[in-house]
Amino acid sequence: MQKKVLVVMGGFSSEREVSLVSGKGVCDALTQKGYNVIPFTLNDVYEFIEVLKKEKPDAVFNALHGNWGEDGEIQALLDLLQIPYTHSGMKASVLGMDKALTKLVCERYGIKVAKGEEKTFGEYKKFGTQIKIPYVVKPASDGSSVGVFIVKNEEDAKKVFYEDDAKEIIIEEFIDGHELTCAVLNGKALAVTEMQAKCSFYDYTAKYTDGMTMHVLPAPIPENVTKTCMAYAEKLHQKLGCKMLSRCDFRYNEQDGVVLLEINTAPGMTPLSLVPEQAKYCGISYADLCAQLIEHAECRHLEWGEQNGSRK
Repeated sequence: MQKKVLVVMGGFSSEREVSLVSGKGVCDALTQKGYNVIPFTLNDVYEFIEVLKKEKPDAVFNALHGNWGEDGEIQALLDLLQIPYTHSGMKASVLGMDKALTKLVCERYGIKVAKGEEKTFGEYKKFGTQIKIPYVVKPASDGSSVGVFIVKNEEDAKKVFYEDDAKEIIIEEFIDGHELTCAVLNGKALAVTEMQAKCSFYDYTAKYTDGMTMHVLPAPIPENVTKTCMAYAEKLHQKLGCKMLSRCDFRYNEQDGVVLLEINTAPGMTPLSLVPEQAKYCGISYADLCAQLIEHAECRHLEWGEQNGSRK
């Protein structure tokens, strides 16, 4: 029987446009593989629930990015509705999206991260930071390098701005060197890519503008560095409890070694995205990758006691 798949894209985050591109690519790929595909652009949660009730999909392909898409919100909703979905569950999504929590997990399990501190933007404006220049300021819970500032002097520090003083940010030491990434599929690292951006750093523009970044695959780095990236990516994927697919970003130089920047529990699936590129390098087509994610879609199972509102 043909499996019915609802592909949800768009959403409410700053990464909405990227999500729409990912979603279109996924729809085309799953249609090619013979699935009954229902595209859905998320603009209203109540509408989303009504469509789910009407269509009763066998699985939801989560092509959302950023807040409300990969931070545990949509995952919790689908768990409650008992509809299987792709990528990681609520717990791993919450941990992976919160960079401060991710750093704590890394430190516990021996994955090297940059020295830093967490505070609100208001606190940063008023008290500054103990981290010495150069340093990086970034939102604690955003993706695609949105809202990232590299501070190399006092003038740069004055340019750091967020609209909300209560916004949680991370200030961490700037690690120069190779910009690397490693995808993990079904618990196994695929490869390591180096991103060589034509602009100052691998920001949102560099990620999603054709020709702005060169992807070098495999990365031209020592073999032991490749192995470290892959080992770190696999370990963090496991310790966070990620499902099927994730991608870890790193910086590397000889002095600092390999330093983890962040993990993406719902990495991009656009034509310029790194995960499909690494999958292809390993012999997995874009369409097959999408199909694998659907075939492993799941939700948190409600036990009998939970279904009846009682504790076991």
